[in-house]
Amino acid sequence: MGRLGTIDFTLLVFLLLFINVKLVIKVAALLLIFILRPNFKTGIKIKNPRLPVFYILVIAIAIVNYFLMRQFNSLQYTVALLTGIAFWLLCLLAVHQVKLAVEKNSTEIIHNTLLIFFLLNVAVSLLVYAGIIIETESINPFRYQGNFQKYFIGTGDYIKGISFDTSTTNAVLNSFGVIYFLSRNKFRLTLLCMATLMLTGSNITNLLLVLTLLFIFIFQSGKNQKSIIIICLLFLVVFLVKVSPQNSTYIGKAYENILHQPSVAQQNSEKLLPVKERADSILSEEEKKEKVAALYIDSMYMAMVNKKQAADTNKKTAAAVVLKEKPEIPKPNIHTPPFQHKNDTTVFQQELIAFIKKDSSILPAESIANQSALPGKALAAIQTIDFFKAHPLKLISGTGIGNFSSKLAFKTTALKIAGGYPARFTYVNPDFEKNHLALYLNYFTQQAGKHSLINTPNSTYDQLLSEYGLLGLSAFIFFYAGFFIKGLKRHSYGFPLLIFTAGLFFMEYWFEQLSVIVIFELLMFVNLKENFTQS
Repeated sequence: MGRLGTIDFTLLVFLLLFINVKLVIKVAALLLIFILRPNFKTGIKIKNPRLPVFYILVIAIAIVNYFLMRQFNSLQYTVALLTGIAFWLLCLLAVHQVKLAVEKNSTEIIHNTLLIFFLLNVAVSLLVYAGIIIETESINPFRYQGNFQKYFIGTGDYIKGISFDTSTTNAVLNSFGVIYFLSRNKFRLTLLCMATLMLTGSNITNLLLVLTLLFIFIFQSGKNQKSIIIICLLFLVVFLVKVSPQNSTYIGKAYENILHQPSVAQQNSEKLLPVKERADSILSEEEKKEKVAALYIDSMYMAMVNKKQAADTNKKTAAAVVLKEKPEIPKPNIHTPPFQHKNDTTVFQQELIAFIKKDSSILPAESIANQSALPGKALAAIQTIDFFKAHPLKLISGTGIGNFSSKLAFKTTALKIAGGYPARFTYVNPDFEKNHLALYLNYFTQQAGKHSLINTPNSTYDQLLSEYGLLGLSAFIFFYAGFFIKGLKRHSYGFPLLIFTAGLFFMEYWFEQLSVIVIFELLMFVNLKENFTQS
């Protein structure tokens, strides 16, 4: 059967289902694999644990906080607590099955299974991109401004990969593939994953991967690997300069907002991309006026050209019989105003605005966001610091699960920010509402240009510190990161994976996302197994 005979199909199906965006499919994936592999011996203990004790510790901290803060009188919060614990248990059950697969199979079988997984993700991504090309009739949708700029700078948002989750999730999976295949000298696969990563247009993920590749280049690479790293970096340069220069403009704008000065990248990218081809969301008021004027001149010019062509045609056909068909009306240029991005308020935004009107406590965060040049993530970190300055005792074990910064906290608002939730069990903690929720609502009720990952308060570090305190953050460092670090060898791909993932935790609530972490853990377990067999 060749390579297909050396694949763990049970594991492959589990991975494909578990990373799916739908929670019900994730649960079904766990039920299926436990039916096929009915093993509940997690082997969790303090000394020489089989799995990270971290998962048990955060659940314990959440339960202790529940009683310390006397929140057991609230049915809504009790349901929220149980929901949060369920998320952590799903993480624990998933890592248990991943560990079982590594224990049961040889490393060759795991590597072949991972190969098929990454190839399937690339295939789905490329098929979606091909569909966009067919729809837009443009080989480069990143420059296509038709259809009210449905694609353009946001083309990458549609490249969601095999998980059908956000494009950021797909970007992370491809970044894992780049690091994994590069370290194993699978250079064609490395470049394939890098090319797919570019299509997602995830600027923050690209930055984290570049830093990781530089680490590998300096400390862990041979001559051939260094060459491939240089090619990967060239991929990124070509993408930002030729394929999607508006992305580099966006990065320059963010840099300027933080440091209050124009960046070289921004200046260069603006020279490369005419004002009429830039997205409205990254233009100043003067630039918008200039763009409208340029587009108007273009449309007038095209009208004159079409009129002249029509006149020439009439002269040539003056002796012809009366036209039997209705003449075709020239189509307007896609760069004219009717095709530009619409800033209409969406139904989702209308629901958020209605929520804001119910409570004026959201206004303080709104005024801070409008006055500050810092991105939303930085403001969220400031909110967390200020909160603990005002409540220093809560720094020990945090505010409690779902009370300040987590996907759970957003989910229980029943605003569908982080998926559905029963309205009758709606729970919004006042500390969360006045801080991170207010910040999120401010940015995501504004124009689409503000709806960026950098403006969300989402961060695993923020979650652990704010809701589980120093105890939770310490549990993560010593009983999660430490669990993997202690078994790694210097030149294994586990170290760059850890470095990259450590950066990822600033981006999103990845544990509650129930997606990329299970792939990270599988890669780490197989690397640990390789290190053990080689020692």
